Amino acid sequence: MTNEKINIGIILGSTRKGRVSPQVGEWVKGIADKRGDANYEIVDISDFQLPFLGTTDGTEPGIAAWNKKLFSLDGFVFIVQEYNHSITGALKNALDFAREAWNNKAAGIVSYGGTGGARAAEHLRGICAELLIADVKVHPTLSLFTDFENFTTFKPAGLHLKNVNLMLDQVLAWSGALKTLRK
Repeated sequence: MTNEKINIGIILGSTRKGRVSPQVGEWVKGIADKRGDANYEIVDISDFQLPFLGTTDGTEPGIAAWNKKLFSLDGFVFIVQEYNHSITGALKNALDFAREAWNNKAAGIVSYGGTGGARAAEHLRGICAELLIADVKVHPTLSLFTDFENFTTFKPAGLHLKNVNLMLDQVLAWSGALKTLRK
């Protein structure tokens, strides 16, 4: 391994109007940036304007740009919100628009919802396995009832800081190890 820093994308898993994932993503990025141990960036799937899989010929520039971005990353932190006991359709679509770009990389999951987004995270773990993404064990869960004011303004409890850092420790370790498989 070289002294080259690992590149971690913090993927915002929602495209809905009024979404709170940007607040959660910026919070995670702020914690991560203070560590100084990797290059962290927000990756907003809405920026790529992906069509629904199978509805076009697949030549839209957003599809190529999405894959190029994913290939440039060594690992991920998914910001996952729970809708109807699962991940958003937009995130599932974005996951499906890439294949090899996900392979042999690590991911952490930060979820939120009425039950901390736990059911969405569990669904995402199954998808990660299929895409050869190694998801790490530590999984910060945020409650819409205690970590958000009026369900819209993110105000995380201090106890989450430890779990985010533990998750990032695991993502970096696994991302570094898996990078050797992609060389």
